[in-house]
Amino acid sequence: MLNTKVLVADDDPNVCEIIRLYFSKQQIDLVVANDGQQALDLVEAESPDVVILDVMMPQLDGFEVCREIRKKRDTPIIMLTAKDDEIDRVLGLELGADDYVTKPFSPRELVARIRAILRRIQPRDKTEDEAVHVLTFDQLSIDIDKREVTASGEKITFRPKEFDLLVHLAKSPGSVFTREQLLEQVWGYDYFGDVRTIDVHIKKVRQRLSNLPAECIHTVWGVGYKFGVDT
Repeated sequence: MLNTKVLVADDDPNVCEIIRLYFSKQQIDLVVANDGQQALDLVEAESPDVVILDVMMPQLDGFEVCREIRKKRDTPIIMLTAKDDEIDRVLGLELGADDYVTKPFSPRELVARIRAILRRIQPRDKTEDEAVHVLTFDQLSIDIDKREVTASGEKITFRPKEFDLLVHLAKSPGSVFTREQLLEQVWGYDYFGDVRTIDVHIKKVRQRLSNLPAECIHTVWGVGYKFGVDT
């Protein structure tokens, strides 16, 4: 991943060194922060392509850093969380993190997550079937090429993965998708986490579209989710 700059914020020097050694082999430019405040300073100074945040850090914890970054930037964020702490994972996603990796982790998995995120946010050539178009449903308009959503006449800002999830559902109105299908088809790689990630992102999409007169993302109990403005 030439020309990719990643900021890692973790106060454990052993973790940082393991990441540094593996990233150097992958030709990833690494910037290291040892506490939360330093991480925020380096985000402003270095403008990294991806930020990796440990939850537990001095000065500011990973959640606070994530919250502050989201006030100004859409930089992809991966949280490093404790292996069995679901609360940390869900809270990180609620605050705007794009993904999480549980400790202990392999550097190879971390690089796979970074690559997956960068693939999602980078423009790609469109086939004839993916020609520029707009999805329109009553008071909801989704411009796929511009990645813009307008609801009840108001432009709504979406995080990249939230937008991709909305588009995937909206392209097949009425079709029911399981959480596993959405992870595979929207995330686009073998997901290492749990399906709760989908519920968190669905909640975010619903919140962003709360000005619509009716909900357009519907829960199919025991199965998953579907899109439909008239149901």
